[in-house]
Amino acid sequence: MAAEIKHPGQIRKAPENFLDPQLLREIHEQGLDDKRRRFLRQSFLMASAASAVSSTSMSFANEVGTEGGENSAAGDPNILVLPSHSTTLGKPVAQAGYGQPSRHEHTILKRASPGLTRTQEASASFTPLQALFGIITPNGLHFERHHQGWHDIPPETHRLMIHGLVKTAMIFTLDDLMRLPSVSRIHFLECGANTAMEWGHPSVPTVQYTHGMLSCCEFTGVPLSVLLDYCGYDKQRSRFVLAEGADGSSLTRTIPIEHALDDVLVAWGMNGEMLRPENGYPLRLVAPGMQGVSWVKWLRRIEVGDQPWGTKDESIQYIDLMPDGSHRQYTSIQECKSVITSPSGGQQLLNKGMFNITGLAWSGRGKIKKVDVSVDGGRHWRSARLEGPIQNKALTRFNIDWVWDGSEVILQSRAVDETGYVQPSIDQLRKVRGSRSTYHNNAIQSWQINASGEVLNVQAY
Repeated sequence: MAAEIKHPGQIRKAPENFLDPQLLREIHEQGLDDKRRRFLRQSFLMASAASAVSSTSMSFANEVGTEGGENSAAGDPNILVLPSHSTTLGKPVAQAGYGQPSRHEHTILKRASPGLTRTQEASASFTPLQALFGIITPNGLHFERHHQGWHDIPPETHRLMIHGLVKTAMIFTLDDLMRLPSVSRIHFLECGANTAMEWGHPSVPTVQYTHGMLSCCEFTGVPLSVLLDYCGYDKQRSRFVLAEGADGSSLTRTIPIEHALDDVLVAWGMNGEMLRPENGYPLRLVAPGMQGVSWVKWLRRIEVGDQPWGTKDESIQYIDLMPDGSHRQYTSIQECKSVITSPSGGQQLLNKGMFNITGLAWSGRGKIKKVDVSVDGGRHWRSARLEGPIQNKALTRFNIDWVWDGSEVILQSRAVDETGYVQPSIDQLRKVRGSRSTYHNNAIQSWQINASGEVLNVQAY
């Protein structure tokens, strides 16, 4: 291992943005067809060429006296000569304001949807998974999905009503809720349409666009079970709850009572601060393990009932078209899934050597038990290291060491959760679901690395 570390591999980042504004407008207005898919690929290739950089000598090779180091005779001037920031005063402590990332990280942004929706108000943005570490998503990089835009609602006028099959219908202010016993839990949030474009042929090149409608945060709020008990819900007749948001679409979702009583929260906090407006401020539902549309934002009403409501958001959207023509409805649970985030699509391996393959795994049914990684398209697998903490219905980071010899390879990851469920290949999933589905694609993702080191989005069977 010591000899390998002296020759580490180097990865060039993927272009952070490759979408032409005019092309993006056309996709939003007219949808994503074969012609525009070709334009997407061409735009990405042009962006890749523009961002290409020559390989620079690694710090290991620049060690003073190391044979073969480019600057081995004189040593690395970046170590030997003190820079100006080491010999001058820095900026003072900020007296007010909200802290910002380094100006050198200005390209790490949420990015707009390349074709999932047709209006800016009913659209999505994608988390830059390739640029994140650990499991927590910063609030400013959390993905967004709206049905009629977002609002910054005054907290003093916002109300939550609980009614239906309860002894006492009640209305809560935000202050009322924040006086109740609260809990903080880390959970992933994934849109049911995440990876939707991968049902067909790969259309987008990077992990930000294939899997970026995924985030993981610490949420703080009061358990919904506490509120239902407080209102005296009917334990004999109650089978479902209906959650409704205060946005322009009045988005509503049915949730089985067993989920509502298990780990669902009425949340106001996210990563130690109040929810942001685009994430549901001042109140949202946190429904661990369930698809993102069930995490109703700007929560204003919860109704307890004895049957599903079959609202527009669950009758004509978020349903899967099966091969026999039937609709797969109320499939809320996000099944076990994983993805390699580095090396991943759009990046380039600049030289042979040792690389750290890293990625994320998650399951809506509990904890991740195991992640296997393949570098030969699924013929052979090795177990990756699961980095703690491994939590219930949360992202889990995995890592594995790998030495690239310069040959063409296909990288894959395959997760297993604590129920024993094994993440399927795209071929296995299509045999059951067909190719016309839109939602709940949890198939194994394949990244092909060609002999030049380019990492491409492919589908391997």
